[in-house]
Amino acid sequence: MEQIFFKYQGTGNDFILIDDRSNSFPEDDKSLIKQLCDRRFGIGSDGLILLQNASDSDFKMVYFNANGSIGSLCGNGARCTVAFAKYLGCISDVTKFEASDGLHNARIESNIIFIKMLDVFDVKNFNTHSFLDTGSPHHVQMVKDLKQYNVYANGKRIREGEPYNESGSNVNFVEQISENKFAIRTYERGVEGETLSCGTGATAVALAMHFNKKTTSNTVVIQVEGGTLEIEFEPTQKGYQNIFLSGPAEQVYSGTLNF
Repeated sequence: MEQIFFKYQGTGNDFILIDDRSNSFPEDDKSLIKQLCDRRFGIGSDGLILLQNASDSDFKMVYFNANGSIGSLCGNGARCTVAFAKYLGCISDVTKFEASDGLHNARIESNIIFIKMLDVFDVKNFNTHSFLDTGSPHHVQMVKDLKQYNVYANGKRIREGEPYNESGSNVNFVEQISENKFAIRTYERGVEGETLSCGTGATAVALAMHFNKKTTSNTVVIQVEGGTLEIEFEPTQKGYQNIFLSGPAEQVYSGTLNF
């Protein structure tokens, strides 16, 4: 079977994008997806995304982790999928699409993709960290000397430990740069390692930093290893709403799979 694929990246978070409006891709083949995402034996990516038809929106985004498992919301993957949908002619510059956590609105402005995230009403604070769900679960922890921090070892330990255990959590390590700018490095479950960027993680960090009064701004700049993301939000008595994740997304190359 031949399958055309496209490679996209959003601030270094890279994905295999496939137009699956015909529903012909074998999405139940976990081993195939894992192989395609492998950086030595496949195309190489942090995940694989199928763009499919949807009944209540312009398209459906189906996201798979690099290990082949079905994923929760991927913010950077969503931005790349919106760019891909425009490339395919499915949308113009404004769209509504379906993801694992529900419907999302999005818009494109000069190659910057804005994704409206779901409202967040629950930020849990602990002695060493915060925890919240921004479409995917995120542990947020401030550290010193982030550049030298052992993200892999510490992220793996937290991701697999109490209280997350088998289900796991993404783990974000944070260092404040200025009043409304933070640097982060993220250990992602499903990839089981550090990625250059995590959109839901950047969103979680922005909200957690505001919740913990590390910033008073409702526009937070997040410096990831692969570039810069921006999160805008509206604080309310119940939590956070009108949350937008924005940043660039670009097509890197395309090719043909044979399997």
